[in-house]
Amino acid sequence: MSETTAAPPAPTDDPARTDGPAPTADLAPIADRVDAPAHLDPPAAALGLRWRPITGADVPALHVLMTAVEEADAAPFRTDVDEVAETLEGGWKDVPRDSLVGLDADGVPRAWGFVEVRPGDSRTVRAFLQGGVHPQWRGRGIGRALLAWQEGRGRQKLAESGKAVPARLVVFVEDSSAGTRRLVTAAGFSAVRYYRAMRRDLAVPLPDVAPLGGLRVVPWSPDLDDDVREAHNDAFRDHWGSEPATVESWAGGRSKFAPAWSFLALDQTGDRPVVAGYALSSRFDQDWAVNGYTSGYTGTLGVRRAYRRRGVAPALLVASMSAFRDDGMQYAELDVDSENPSGALGLYTRLGYEVVHGSAMYSVEL
Repeated sequence: MSETTAAPPAPTDDPARTDGPAPTADLAPIADRVDAPAHLDPPAAALGLRWRPITGADVPALHVLMTAVEEADAAPFRTDVDEVAETLEGGWKDVPRDSLVGLDADGVPRAWGFVEVRPGDSRTVRAFLQGGVHPQWRGRGIGRALLAWQEGRGRQKLAESGKAVPARLVVFVEDSSAGTRRLVTAAGFSAVRYYRAMRRDLAVPLPDVAPLGGLRVVPWSPDLDDDVREAHNDAFRDHWGSEPATVESWAGGRSKFAPAWSFLALDQTGDRPVVAGYALSSRFDQDWAVNGYTSGYTGTLGVRRAYRRRGVAPALLVASMSAFRDDGMQYAELDVDSENPSGALGLYTRLGYEVVHGSAMYSVEL
């Protein structure tokens, strides 16, 4: 099994999306629908590895393993040590029950798997499956066995949610990882969403943006971060595959967050500022050598429903691109859901972004 990582929400700005969750009839509780195993064994010892839960002490060795997987799969990114540690962090995560690492005879990690269900999921409960097998240990059935364990644990976690809404097992696969694509397809997963990574050459002059009519673009500030979370939940509540972020989950995964590259659009006409839109960016230095250029990455872009069709998204992106350029970056990057009917792909193309690679979300719908 090659490494698979969950993608961030796709940037978007649309006043009347039609890709929100469709109304559903009353469903039975997830526990009655997902066929969760009562008992779950790790992959067989006959495959050559000894299995146990991941611990914090494994982070450095897991980083080495993930790098080997990403290099073998020609991934356009590298996961650094801080990001590996973040995989295990979060009060909603049950790492002893939701993770496995496979050790060889010398105690070196050769495979790993993790299952996560995020705490805010309310419309569709999702179990994200991440993992990888060292390239020298592939072709032995380890990936199939690890994915089967992850699917079983995912079904258990979905059942444990106690909710009566749709449920989904999720694996994200880079286009360059043909092995993972074959693996998950053989296991019954189907591609349900496609994403495109885009970049914009910052040597090309930035476009002018129209005045925002009472809104002001300002740098991100920590005192407004929970307001940004609430704006995000509003902006994405009609977006396919998105679920509300809780206070804790919103604060997680910030090791690469770049406050100086992140901007808010504020409506200050009332008693207190209202976050109308936001562009939150990150700095992935470890990817620059892999891709051959420096860049800033806008990971989350959103506009509240009441402020759409006013040019907020272009203004925020240009503010971020200007900050990237001022700090010597060569490119601006982002990801987009290619099936989003909001016209986001066209917006980014008009701003000068070009597609450079892609990925897909594979799922089992339950």
